[in-house]
Amino acid sequence: MRILIVGAGIAGPTLAYWLHRAGHEPVIVEHAPALRDGGYLVDFWGSGFDVADRMGIVPRLVERGYVMREVREVSDSGRRIAHFDPRPVIGTAGGRYVSIARADLAGAICDALDDEVEMIFGDTVRSLRDDGTKVQVEFEHRAPQEFDLVVGADGLHSRVRALAFGPEDQFARELGIAVAAFDLDGYRPRDELVAVTRTQVGVQTLRVALRDDATMFCFMFRHDGEVPADGEAAQRELLRSRLSGLKWEVPAILARLPEARTLYLDRASQIRMPSWSSGRIALVGDAAACPSLLAGQGSALAMVEAYVLAGELSRADGDHRVAFPAYRSRLASVVSTKQDAAVGLGAAFAPRNGMQLLLRNTVVALMAIPLVARLAMGRSLRDPIELPAPPEPHAAAA
Repeated sequence: MRILIVGAGIAGPTLAYWLHRAGHEPVIVEHAPALRDGGYLVDFWGSGFDVADRMGIVPRLVERGYVMREVREVSDSGRRIAHFDPRPVIGTAGGRYVSIARADLAGAICDALDDEVEMIFGDTVRSLRDDGTKVQVEFEHRAPQEFDLVVGADGLHSRVRALAFGPEDQFARELGIAVAAFDLDGYRPRDELVAVTRTQVGVQTLRVALRDDATMFCFMFRHDGEVPADGEAAQRELLRSRLSGLKWEVPAILARLPEARTLYLDRASQIRMPSWSSGRIALVGDAAACPSLLAGQGSALAMVEAYVLAGELSRADGDHRVAFPAYRSRLASVVSTKQDAAVGLGAAFAPRNGMQLLLRNTVVALMAIPLVARLAMGRSLRDPIELPAPPEPHAAAA
């Protein structure tokens, strides 16, 4: 089957890899002119790590990733007030854990694709019409084409979801927190393999040194208003107005904000839908079931969803009427559990009041005790998802 995948982030290329392996003809279209750079670090482990292993890209991820040796909370003066070493807890994952830039993860997945997989950059879908036998697709720039299936892997603000299912506000659940991430070259001070945080009521600042003398910064702050969808000048102004008055290194960081190579700014949101498919059109990754950035496992979950979707299409001999419901049935409970857990994590990143801040910092300090750390985090590293066998080629795929 010829299958259009909209989005070249994490879920889309993963789905293309497994669909091509099963004998289908995936085509990826991506609105951006090239693969995206920069972004934030993701903690990558669990079943997503297993999918990456089956794709043969784990050595690349380990090479490009980081294993932090300290998580450190500091005061306004930079004095360490709480810290712990996450490596003993990470060790319970059997070495199958790495922190990696989202762009590096996406690049590794795309590099694993066969050269025969067509990738179209600088375009996206304008309209979709499912006539029962094919999906007629109009693009923003290219001539119309028809596909057997269309899969939206185009993220939280999915165009495919809007066209096939309805407006985003029908499915989005805002968590009252905004997230900004960017990186700078040559920033000082530098603390290698240390996640340095300054947490105050309503806001957290994170600094992590990356290779090549780059430093990633992340701000998570309480925000119930709108966030500029584009236009970095407006985004920078929002950050300056919301974060003005903060101490520690924040004034110096904001002063260099115009030098940032990339800037990500969005609200922490979830997508909750009663169905991930409609006829010959399906959704995967954040487009279908975004757990929010607070969950910390969205990229791994996106890879699992893509892998399972490809597998269900393979097992159903390409019959989407069987495969699409089976795909959601296999994952819906796990996804819902992860989403529910993420809702309560806001207090860890942007405490609402002084009591939540005190509790948060006390927990961080107690994590320095290995037994406490294993009890607090060890359970979260046990992923309940059991992966099915990899998709295999079927005659119907042709």
